Amino acid sequence: MSWQAYVDDHLLCDIDGQCLTAAAIVGHDGSVWAQSDAFPQCKPEEIAAIMKDFDEPGSLAPTGLYLGGTKYMVIQGEPGAVIRGKKGSGGVTIKKTNLALIIGIYNEPMTPGQCNMVVERLGDYLFDQGF
Repeated sequence: MSWQAYVDDHLLCDIDGQCLTAAAIVGHDGSVWAQSDAFPQCKPEEIAAIMKDFDEPGSLAPTGLYLGGTKYMVIQGEPGAVIRGKKGSGGVTIKKTNLALIIGIYNEPMTPGQCNMVVERLGDYLFDQGF
């Protein structure tokens, strides 16, 4: 299966009539493996800051999480595994695997829990597959 198929078929899937606004699979080095059309253009320093937070949990909290220039307030996640951010009625979930970051962005009416489930389920699967 291509990386784009993981984005199109698994991250952008319908959950109770809702789906992510945008999604991507990005290498730890910031290289985009696959992304949805609506996914923002991320800056290398944004991915570097996310990777740093996985290594040093809490490092993003004071400044916020930036993706494509959009600032998200960092909320409860799983240190070293998942970072979650909130902005207004939407947010972002980022799951780290061995080689990649699985990123999902949502807006209402999708809920944070639905976003977490979609992103983390694929992330767990890819992690188990060695990715």
